[in-house]
Amino acid sequence: MHVTGFTFIRNAVKFDFPIVEAITSILPICDEFVVAVGKSEDETLQLIQKIDPVKIRIIETVWDESLREGGTVYAKETDKAFQAISEKSDWAFYIQGDEVIHEKDLPAIKTAMQRWKDDDSVDGLLFKYIHFYGSYDYVGDSPQWYRHEIRIVKNNKNIYSYRDAQGFRKNDNQKLHVKSIEASVYHYGWVKDPRVMQQKHLHIHKYWHQGDPEKHIKVSAEGFDYSQIDSLAKFTGSHPHIMQARLKRQNWQFSHDISHKNLSLKYRLKLWVAKLTGWYIGEYKNYKVV
Repeated sequence: MHVTGFTFIRNAVKFDFPIVEAITSILPICDEFVVAVGKSEDETLQLIQKIDPVKIRIIETVWDESLREGGTVYAKETDKAFQAISEKSDWAFYIQGDEVIHEKDLPAIKTAMQRWKDDDSVDGLLFKYIHFYGSYDYVGDSPQWYRHEIRIVKNNKNIYSYRDAQGFRKNDNQKLHVKSIEASVYHYGWVKDPRVMQQKHLHIHKYWHQGDPEKHIKVSAEGFDYSQIDSLAKFTGSHPHIMQARLKRQNWQFSHDISHKNLSLKYRLKLWVAKLTGWYIGEYKNYKVV
């Protein structure tokens, strides 16, 4: 079995992406790794070059700045990395720059890849998600957070990154057939110094919407306002070992009263039904579990 990891990244230093941790977290079960490094305003290229020169192959890219709607540019950059994966690879393991896999899940992930490698009815593997918010101590627990997504796909070049690169589809807009596995993606995209988070939001706004970002995003000297969140829960598990140094470097304070819930009636109904049945009404699923 041959496995290739792949990702895209740009301005990782400027916006404090845990890209080194992301790549390193899955490198042990990857035979090689393809990184599409966009032309950056910082030392992102040098950062990636230092991780593992033997396993990692870098593709230097230039982002299409004309793509200003719905995060399409992220999908295009993902596709560049995916298309560069060699034919000898059976599986392609996708990880984004703010996602990390816990080392405890690597054996189960490898076993799942071995089990479904030769099954043509399976296009990919579906992961659970843990979304951290504000600090490393809190996770989002309202229906606004997606609970699952595809992160491993067969090395089938008919597969492509979908919409804003959250998931994948194949051929003529078909959903992938996937197997759910007992492994989680630890998503740290909402855990940054508030000032850095504010800069990031202002920057990425142009890849989602037209017009001046400051007309849509509140800007303050304190940075991003983490208090405007509907519902959080305390994280009681363990973080991946590779993230421990980042946890120790946290240089901002964030606390939240988890008993305070600012949920719409629609979300309250969804949570009530989910608590009774495990089913989220209207949950977005960009895949078919087989």
